[in-house]
Amino acid sequence: MQKIALFGTSADPPTAGHKTIISWLAQHFDLVAVWAADNPFKSHQTSLEHRSAMLLLMIQEINAPQHNISLHPELSSPRTLETVEQAKFLWPDAELTLVIGSDLVGQLSRWYKIEQLLQQVQLLVVPRPGCPPEKVDLWQLRRLGAEVAIASLNAPNVSSTFYRETGDTEALTPPIEAYINREHLYAWHEAQERTKVAR
Repeated sequence: MQKIALFGTSADPPTAGHKTIISWLAQHFDLVAVWAADNPFKSHQTSLEHRSAMLLLMIQEINAPQHNISLHPELSSPRTLETVEQAKFLWPDAELTLVIGSDLVGQLSRWYKIEQLLQQVQLLVVPRPGCPPEKVDLWQLRRLGAEVAIASLNAPNVSSTFYRETGDTEALTPPIEAYINREHLYAWHEAQERTKVAR
């Protein structure tokens, strides 16, 4: 049976952390389906179209030997249950694993029709630096019927939020940084720089 990792992310913008996670998934699954999504619990600064384009650049940058990473914008939905139903339509005979960051574990119980969702996928939790999954949250998910595993990888301590708040490009890979500059995304950084010069 084909094992597929479902990795939706806000990707606002994608970082070196996303690249590490996607590369790791490509080594452990037959296929990694990636898409940019709007998280109803977050606000987004950049359009879904731009975030999807940046994820495609990242996939090309990884260049997995098995060519088993692909962008699937048709999976994008604010409701993960709808995403999973679409994935089941695309791959009816596959074993589906939903990949989430450890920072989302605490909010999962509030997701739309979570029990119905958990019946259709396995869960893989990716630890985020400084944000280990709480045992009580994992217990709660298992009580709801979830099959939960913790990924054995150490993602770099970078985040999209930190980039948006500080403009520190250390979190970005060169193709993503070039795309942001070319498309003038997160332009308030430029305004900030102009303000510094004017002082």
